[in-house]
Amino acid sequence: MKICGLSTAADVAAAVEAGADAIGFVLTESPRRVEAALARDLAAAVPEGVLTVAVFREEPAAYVREAVRATGVRAVQLHGNHPASAFAELSDLGVPLIRATSAAAAAGADCGDFGEDLLLLDAPVAGAGEPWDWSDLGTRPPAGKWVLAGGLSPANVGAAIAVARPWGVDVSSGVEVRRGVKDPALIKDFLRAARSA
Repeated sequence: MKICGLSTAADVAAAVEAGADAIGFVLTESPRRVEAALARDLAAAVPEGVLTVAVFREEPAAYVREAVRATGVRAVQLHGNHPASAFAELSDLGVPLIRATSAAAAAGADCGDFGEDLLLLDAPVAGAGEPWDWSDLGTRPPAGKWVLAGGLSPANVGAAIAVARPWGVDVSSGVEVRRGVKDPALIKDFLRAARSA
């Protein structure tokens, strides 16, 4: 269970305390973007057992490589239409690589098709916070480790897990009181609901 788009020490502490398995820092254009220096400081406060993930979209491999070194994160998420060659180019970083794309764009895909360690299937419009139809994933889920994202919240994550049967779930806007501002209570509620499902 990943809580993404964190930007304050209080958010990180709330997610860790509530039992998140992974925490995401957005290092690409977004209302949730943080600078590398802040991501480094936030990641340094995360216990070893919780995965810290830097999220990128369309940035060149050299930028990703430098950001990983600067922040000390333990995983990289490439969001969007990155080719398999992007994953091959970053495979020597020694951290798990996550391929994040819309479920429609990845129809019929399996985890590992691009050399990634984890596949994240998102809504048609990433970051919009709008629920979408997860039912197709329940009938033909990807093979391997894959994560469901997009439009999830404490209110619907249980139903989404029951329908799609993902390996994990990822949330950002669904635990916010307004765009980019997380709510510790919603983080706790989301993780509790996901665990119960």
